[in-house]
Amino acid sequence: MLQGIKVIDFTQYIPGPFATLRLAELGAEVVKIEAPEGELARNTDTQQGREGLVFLAHNRQKKSVVLDLKKQEDVERAKQIIKEADVLIESFRPGVMNRLGLGYEQVKKLNPKLVYCSITGYGNNGPLSHMGSHDLNYLSLSGVLSQWKSENGKPIHPTHTIADYIGGLTASERILAALIYRTNSAEGSYHCISITDAMTSLMGTHLLYEQMTGQRNGIPVLDGSTVSYSLYETKDHRYISLGCLEEKFWKNFCFAVEREDWLEGHYSKKVEQNPIYQEMKALFKSKTLKEWSDFGQQVDCCLAPVLEVNEIIHHPYFKHNQQIFDAEWGDIQVRMHGDIHGPTDTPPPKKGEHTEMELKSLGMVDKLDG
Repeated sequence: MLQGIKVIDFTQYIPGPFATLRLAELGAEVVKIEAPEGELARNTDTQQGREGLVFLAHNRQKKSVVLDLKKQEDVERAKQIIKEADVLIESFRPGVMNRLGLGYEQVKKLNPKLVYCSITGYGNNGPLSHMGSHDLNYLSLSGVLSQWKSENGKPIHPTHTIADYIGGLTASERILAALIYRTNSAEGSYHCISITDAMTSLMGTHLLYEQMTGQRNGIPVLDGSTVSYSLYETKDHRYISLGCLEEKFWKNFCFAVEREDWLEGHYSKKVEQNPIYQEMKALFKSKTLKEWSDFGQQVDCCLAPVLEVNEIIHHPYFKHNQQIFDAEWGDIQVRMHGDIHGPTDTPPPKKGEHTEMELKSLGMVDKLDG
């Protein structure tokens, strides 16, 4: 779908590389611009002399060009590459690209049709724009982290960098919209993505509920306080998710477990004084996770296992759509879209693997140092 679109990627770690991986899987050509020491994620959690795991997870189907942007000659090379590009995406702190001579106002003179996207933590202006931050900080400030608390009310430290990925999704979405705008107007455009803004956009329902009702946990029936929409422990000390929001699903569940007397307790609370809750806890502890998983595939009642990361690839759903696959170069990879099975056999590039090829295509190979 994006064949013929060339993306120049100045990003590192997760948000930007995730955004450009999404574009690559849709057919775009992605060229990573790396410093001589390589993208920072190459050296994070390395295993047996290989590149870092974070790098390997987000950079297949891309090219790598090494440029030292501290040298003016390499800045000029970058400008020539940008001149032939459709999209530029960067994630430096605000002002860095301007100081390098590669800011939007500077490069749009070379390429008026360029779609330029900056990924930031807090935007490119305002009271926090200068601050360095990470996923945990964006989750905290946006209010999202306040929605994950232990039974004693303490925030739970997540083991997933949700904000980084939402930031990447937001960036790829904005880039696609900008490409459509360019098709209609023949004009390029600049876009600044704030990861904090992206996370706060997920809080609209919660903010309205708090304003109108004082409820701070969003939609009350979804907060885990009702028997029909919750997590339950199984016989083998695993967990199953039950999501019988609609009456039809609750009926299916109650009839399947031969407890029609529970029907009237559809939205009853998970409190110790509630006999239905006590009986449901006992019921779920009477069977293993596998037994309940099989039950959920046979009975239409919104029941699904809480899988561990090593179990995902073996689940029938992912075996069927092959979204998770063993790449030819030996790494487990996850497609961005389970229904799009385009080329995925290009491994993450070696540092600088395509430098000579890219510069040669622009007539600059004879200018390489050494």
